[in-house]
Amino acid sequence: MNTPMAKQIKELEKLWWDWLSTAERLLRSLHEQTAALTLRDVARVERIQPELDTMMAHMEEIDHRAVECARSLADSLNAEPNLQALVAALPKDQGMQLQSVANRVIVVGRNVQQIIAKNRRLIENELETVQGTVALVAREAVEQNRRYDRSTPADPNVLVNRVA
Repeated sequence: MNTPMAKQIKELEKLWWDWLSTAERLLRSLHEQTAALTLRDVARVERIQPELDTMMAHMEEIDHRAVECARSLADSLNAEPNLQALVAALPKDQGMQLQSVANRVIVVGRNVQQIIAKNRRLIENELETVQGTVALVAREAVEQNRRYDRSTPADPNVLVNRVA
């Protein structure tokens, strides 16, 4: 079982397990981000973001390495570089093992994507709220300015100073 192909299979599984481990930590941090966004705790959101960025970059690096490993394995097996072809080209026990780890990666990947999408919606909603609040404040300021302008002489210097 120390053939080059077996080493490639083990390397691919190792990469996927590393990805899963990082994804587990990422999910915890994403849930913490969700709580911080819900509580509108800006300091907490800012504190979490570098950790999220680091883990996402690490997962992307693992993804690239896993793709290269899978391509190399596919070349060794004269198979198409996709999971289904790899599993079909391997002996049954190795194929099932690889498929099992791949299924975990797929499920966890979907969970990560869902939480990222949820947090993105929370951020977008918060930005819409801020934008709406700023629009209301601006409209009220303009209205206050109009009321004030009717009660004072129209001195252009005063109006320019107030606008500035």
